[in-house]
Amino acid sequence: MLTRRTFAAASLLATISPAFAVMPAAGDPVAILTAIYTRAAMGKGDGGGTFVIENKAAKAQYLSKSLVALWAKADAHTPKGDVGPVDFDPVTNSQEPDVKSFKVDAEKMEADKASIAVTITGHRNDRKPADQIVHYDFVREANSWRIDDIKGSSDGEAWSIRKMLADSLKS
Repeated sequence: MLTRRTFAAASLLATISPAFAVMPAAGDPVAILTAIYTRAAMGKGDGGGTFVIENKAAKAQYLSKSLVALWAKADAHTPKGDVGPVDFDPVTNSQEPDVKSFKVDAEKMEADKASIAVTITGHRNDRKPADQIVHYDFVREANSWRIDDIKGSSDGEAWSIRKMLADSLKS
C-alpha cells in the first residue's frame, strides 16, 4: 500500500541530482557497476566510462591497489608522447562509446572476490554479441569492493586490462 510517507520518499529520490544517483556503493559490486553504467548511459550514452580510469584519484576510487600500481608502472614505462597500453574505453569496450542500456549479472560472488558480467546494448547495434559483454573481477580491500581486472573481446579477440598492462612492461 502506498502511503504518504513512501510517496514522499519516492518523490524525493526521483528529484535527487543524477550525480548522487551514480555514486558507487562500497558494499556491492553489482551496485558499483550499475552506478558506473548508469552514468555511462546518461544523455546520448556517448560519454563513456573513462571517468573510472581518467586520473589517479578515479583509479584509487574504483580499482584495486595492485591494479592501480600495475597501471602506474605501465604509464611510467610508456615513452613520453606515446599513448599508454590502454588506448580505448574498457568500460564500454569501445573507441566511441555507445550505451543505450545495460544488464549487470553476478556470475560468482564470494566473501572476498566476485565476477560480474555487463551486457551493453548500444543505439547503433553495430557490435558482435561477444563484444557487447564486459567482465569484471572484483576483490575486497579494506571492507570495500574494487575492480581488479576488466576483460572483454574486440572483433572476437579477447583482451584483459591486467594482461595489457603487464605485456606493456615486457617491451
